[in-house]
Amino acid sequence: MQNEETQNNPEATLDAALDALVEATSGAEPEAGADDAEVSEVSETSADELSDTEGTASAEDADDAAPVAESEAVDVPEVDVPEVDPYDEFKRDLRTRRGKWYVIHSYAGYERKVKSNLENRRETMGALDDIHEIQVPMEDVVEIKNGQRKMVTRVRIPGYVLVRMDLNENSWSVVRHTPGVTGFVGNAHNPVPLRFNEVFEMLKTTVQLGDAAGASAASGAGKASAQSAIQAEIDFEVGETITIKEGSFAGLPGSISEINTASGKLTVLVSLFERETPVELSFDQVTKI
Repeated sequence: MQNEETQNNPEATLDAALDALVEATSGAEPEAGADDAEVSEVSETSADELSDTEGTASAEDADDAAPVAESEAVDVPEVDVPEVDPYDEFKRDLRTRRGKWYVIHSYAGYERKVKSNLENRRETMGALDDIHEIQVPMEDVVEIKNGQRKMVTRVRIPGYVLVRMDLNENSWSVVRHTPGVTGFVGNAHNPVPLRFNEVFEMLKTTVQLGDAAGASAASGAGKASAQSAIQAEIDFEVGETITIKEGSFAGLPGSISEINTASGKLTVLVSLFERETPVELSFDQVTKI
């Protein structure tokens, strides 16, 4: 009966269709929610897996970077710097200096005074561009007198002064008429310059060997050169009679038979039991009679 009414009433049919549609829609919503939950779970799982993958990659990168850092931290072996011979350095420096070296005579004992006079004169006479350098070669020696050692600095070549200059009429006149100068060595008006080796031999005592000698054990040759550069000047003579003042033979006279300047030793003949016996003594163990 009801069906017949519905079929005969279009409005009722429409309401029934709307109710059915609402019920169908309401029944589908829970399923959609479930699907959303599943998608959320999958997303969270993917995010966790991605995070784990990134962490693993970072750890692997760090492990790979560690050997690189270690390789960069490897100590670099030290490179031995070759020793520089101070004499070779001095020779190179001499070759680069402008002008030529000449030797002038002076009164003995006035060498340093002549140097001072010439340095002042080249300034007042306007010769600074022609007269470059004035040198009085000096040396350190050990003087031994009456058994006492004393280090002294003396003029190596008494009566001579070295001048580095460009020779011309003006520079020649300035040097020649300097108080204390008696003339140039060689031709008075056309002096001949020194050869390079001559200049080096005269000026090599100005080379500082102290630093090079103490730099390392490999510079032992430098030490030997420094020691040999300091010569010993003694006032003993072979055949001279002396008195021994120290040691087992103190108080006895003796005669010098040999002098060894390098070692600072004397060989003295001492009369023992009516026979001459050679005794080696140092310079400071004896004194003149």
